[in-house]
Amino acid sequence: MIPIDRLARRAAAAVLGLAAAMHGPARAFDEPLALPPGAEQIVFATRGQGPDGHYYANFGYYCFDPDQKVYATGGGGLWKWNARTDRVECLLRDDEGAVRDPRVDYDATKVLFSYRRGGSDHYHLHEINLDGSGLKQLTDGPFDDVEPAYLPDGGIAFCSSRCNRWVMCWKTPVAILYRCDGDGRGIRPLSSNASTENTPSVLPDGRILFTRWEYVDRSQLCYHHLWTANPDGTGVMAFFGNMYPIGMSYNIAHRQGTLVDYDNVPGAVAMLDARPVPGTDEVLAVFSPGHGRAEHAGHLTLIDPRGGPDHAPSARQLHPGGDWRDPFPVSRDRFLAARGRELHLIDREGTTRRLHALRDVPESWSLHEPQAVAARPRERVIPSRVEPGVTTGTFVLADVARGRNMEGVRPGEIAKLLILEQLPGPFHNSPGFDGISLWGTFTLTRILGTVPVERDGSAHFEAPAMRSLHFVALDADGIAVKKMQSFVTVQPGEVTGCVGCHEGRQTAPSRADNRPLAALARPPSPIEAIPDLPEIVDFRRHIQPILDTYCVECHGPERHDADLRLDADHDVPSHGRGQVLSSYVALVRREGEIADGRNAHGNRAPREIGSGGSKLMTRIRGEHHGVVVPETERALIRLWLDSGAAANGTYAVMDGGTPERPSPLYIREMKRYGILPADFRSDRDPIDAYATDQAYWRSFWLEPRAR
Repeated sequence: MIPIDRLARRAAAAVLGLAAAMHGPARAFDEPLALPPGAEQIVFATRGQGPDGHYYANFGYYCFDPDQKVYATGGGGLWKWNARTDRVECLLRDDEGAVRDPRVDYDATKVLFSYRRGGSDHYHLHEINLDGSGLKQLTDGPFDDVEPAYLPDGGIAFCSSRCNRWVMCWKTPVAILYRCDGDGRGIRPLSSNASTENTPSVLPDGRILFTRWEYVDRSQLCYHHLWTANPDGTGVMAFFGNMYPIGMSYNIAHRQGTLVDYDNVPGAVAMLDARPVPGTDEVLAVFSPGHGRAEHAGHLTLIDPRGGPDHAPSARQLHPGGDWRDPFPVSRDRFLAARGRELHLIDREGTTRRLHALRDVPESWSLHEPQAVAARPRERVIPSRVEPGVTTGTFVLADVARGRNMEGVRPGEIAKLLILEQLPGPFHNSPGFDGISLWGTFTLTRILGTVPVERDGSAHFEAPAMRSLHFVALDADGIAVKKMQSFVTVQPGEVTGCVGCHEGRQTAPSRADNRPLAALARPPSPIEAIPDLPEIVDFRRHIQPILDTYCVECHGPERHDADLRLDADHDVPSHGRGQVLSSYVALVRREGEIADGRNAHGNRAPREIGSGGSKLMTRIRGEHHGVVVPETERALIRLWLDSGAAANGTYAVMDGGTPERPSPLYIREMKRYGILPADFRSDRDPIDAYATDQAYWRSFWLEPRAR
């Protein structure tokens, strides 16, 4: 076995070698760079820096104490600078509040931005005229609305904490993608992500380009990559990244139970603030190391998407510095970017010129989000495919046996798809799993049921809209052959599809015989619920009783064959204050026994994750000392493995809570969301945490149209 530190050095050398081949040294010109004509006026924001080092953590409060704010304090403003005269004009200044994310409108007459007024706790969308008049607030409420972008249909895309969820590996709330009308009305989510989304912009073809972070049974570090969606939320697709693990040394270290420095994992990046480059197919983004640095600082990177979302050499670093922020392409060859208190102009060869430095403002303020004041044409308007009032969408899958990393899957082998739902968390107060697992899943998963797969590998089924769904391909015995380690959402009334399982994103369906998909010869299948089994299977409630009946005789306190005890002897701390059973820890620590995600990479080989890769499944079918577990109990174990192998089935166990007495943080947030009554008292009132969780999740469900 190669030592971890040697593997890490090899990974670092490979990344640096690729960087050298791709980037080369920055070049100096004899003549200074000049702004293109018509871009001599620049709007930018100023503010201080908040206390957190993660790219997404810049609004709201820390879960452990609502008085501990995540956002920057100390004031800020919105400014317009003239490059010809070097004159700075204040459009808005608030020495107690903060301004962020300015966007100039299509006609270059107004600025859309997010503003937290002094004395308030929340950011809301605002507009102001470019002469500083006509300040207008667009959104309101006990939420944070940030990172807006004008849409060509007259609406606004933005990110919002209206989603009422927390990142499941830290202590801060998150925002996901929303849209509203131009006046701030008609707010609705475009996503169901259980984690976070950031920095939307609009591509020339009218699609929204944004950063999505998600982890379904895989590393919580390595997948903060670029996605696209239509302005109505339909047609979601990976733009760059999401398929392959980036921080491989991180994954190797965690499999051995050793933590590493998140900010120094070779190659691990969050892809942020991506903007289209005029006159090209390229986008310019910041590649921010690890979980992303504060205020999105990182490396300016040009991405050419023509090589596909998985072609790493298509990303080219412009400049060796790693402290750039907020890129804005003003032409094909000239890009604005912020660095500390300075505004710079950069060309595609990496040459830089400082245009402006802050003056006459507090030293704690930095320059942010520069935008050229220039009129521009609206992008293409994509007609909406959403059907308001409808609560479902439809999936079409061409051939489940086709795709990347599908070797060994025979035609016709897949009989069904297991449909799962990733469930968001109502609070979180640790950097780890906190009672949900132990280096496995971060989130709970609901089992919706199964749909049939035809002999030609096709599937056609209806599924609930605006829910984070993922699929497991099952053989005729119900054993997992392949697991989807990402999620997909359908909008109301949307029909979407895929070629196969993790197919190449430049792959189209190929049917040599030109016969239609067998699944399309019938109406879409409804999801068939699995009778007499719970929707959420967890170890403590459902698996431990099976072990007590069939396994503890040989693996218990009196006799522990193979040095394995499966009795629920005591609770063990998870990563955080959550508790997991000692028997759960014993199974997790035995290589391959439960075959969960292990916080590692995605797109595993067939039969490597879930019931198809679990040694435990082979021990309960009569092959292990004659132990035969009845079919109902076997089904529980199989579904537990395929749904993430959670230790506890309620988020109430996090932060030291129990289902009978949840953490005060859980109670506080459930009251804030309106799930528990405002006068609820845990020392007086009984609580069913499982039912409370269900009510929280149902609060996100779409209501059917009234007849």
